[in-house]
Amino acid sequence: MVSLNNAWNLSLSRTLLLMVPFDLLASLGMDVYLPAVPEMTSVFTTSPGAVQLTLSLYMLMLGCGQLVFGPLSDRLGRRPVLLAGILLFIVSSVALVQVSTIEAFIVWRLCQGAGGAASLVATFATVRDVYGQRREAATVYALLGGMLAFVPALGPVIGALLIDWAGWHAVFWGLAVIAILAGLQAVIAWPETRTVVSGIDLKTAFLQVIRSREFWLYTVAFAVAMGSFFVYFSTAPRILIGKLGYSPLAFSLLFSTVALVMIVMSRFAGRIVSRYGIPGTLRLGMVAIGIGALLMLVAHTFSFSGTASLLIPMWVVAVGISCTCAVSANGALAEFQSIAGTAVALYYCIEALLVCIVGTVVVTVLPGDTLWPLIVFCGGGAVVVLAGTVWVRP
Repeated sequence: MVSLNNAWNLSLSRTLLLMVPFDLLASLGMDVYLPAVPEMTSVFTTSPGAVQLTLSLYMLMLGCGQLVFGPLSDRLGRRPVLLAGILLFIVSSVALVQVSTIEAFIVWRLCQGAGGAASLVATFATVRDVYGQRREAATVYALLGGMLAFVPALGPVIGALLIDWAGWHAVFWGLAVIAILAGLQAVIAWPETRTVVSGIDLKTAFLQVIRSREFWLYTVAFAVAMGSFFVYFSTAPRILIGKLGYSPLAFSLLFSTVALVMIVMSRFAGRIVSRYGIPGTLRLGMVAIGIGALLMLVAHTFSFSGTASLLIPMWVVAVGISCTCAVSANGALAEFQSIAGTAVALYYCIEALLVCIVGTVVVTVLPGDTLWPLIVFCGGGAVVVLAGTVWVRP
């Protein structure tokens, strides 16, 4: 095993300045676009199901694309994959404002998701390269998770303001501008961190990862956490805008309170991990998500249908999401220093598949303007992971 000469010698603040835009862009592509979703049916004269595909397939590509870009980052390096991904994201964002059919829009959303996938896998593989064996690892993951929480907090608000100012096209012009600025910064300052490994082929690397029980436990937990938010932002517009009559801006402000809880919790993530350890923090996160689902079930049973019946339980779920995300990546990737790109790719791909398939089924099969999709996904997912902690005993 031979390390490349270009060591990562940047300070933590400089590291975050470089990484945060790439950490956020993939999520921005989902959340800034969210306030425009109800409008897209009339823009393209299509069905709500087709518009739902612009969310679901984007997330699917965001995960599955990493199966290609993760191993490529192990072979070619993090930097070239990162730069290629951000270029594809820029081109796709510009193309999305030019299309006139829902079919073309979906195709370019898939390309945008692929660009986001390449950028995301290269970023987190770099985090694993640089901080995987350092004591600061939990802090870095918590900080990136805290920054990521700003996206669902501010993304829909920014999206609503952009739409009010210049229409839905402004959403994708904004994404293109942010991606250009992030890409220019990376061209100048992002060093290569890949470790060159001999004797490990792609098949061996994949098998090494998927045979790990710890990898599966923490990856499924991450899927439950992110899937809870996916089901929330798939159902929240139908409840808050369609059923309760809030404007897009008022919806965005209410929607963002869940992410604000995540931001506050991220400040305490390091202390929680220090006190309870990674397995204990994982269990704490799942218990909180399960309690949130139980509160929603109580609200539904007693016919509480106001704004509080959605938001108060989701604040509890947000605590669980924050705790889970603070430890899931470190727990899942701990064993795979030499094949970090492949491990990160599988981590995000499996998470995205679970979220996309299970989350979409729950949202489409159950009444989407009720609490049932959240009750089933959050409650069922928490039970599965808590049962898994008994099986794995991390």
